[in-house]
Amino acid sequence: MNVAVFGAGLVVFAAALGIGWIGSSAMKAMSRQPEAASNIQTAMLIACALIEGVALFGAVICFLAN
Repeated sequence: MNVAVFGAGLVVFAAALGIGWIGSSAMKAMSRQPEAASNIQTAMLIACALIEGVALFGAVICFLAN
C-alpha cells in the first residue's frame, strides 16, 4: 500500500472528524443560546474553513512527498 495514499486518507478522515465535532458543538451551543446563533455560526464557518485548508495542505504534502 502506498504511504502517501494512507497519509492523505488519514488527513481527510481527521479533518472530517474535526469538522463534524465543530458542527455538533455549534448546534448544541445554538440550541442553548439562540440569541447568539449568528456569532456561533460565523465562528463555526471560520473554524471549518481553516480545518479544510489544513486538510488540503496535508493531502497535497502527502502526494508530493511520494
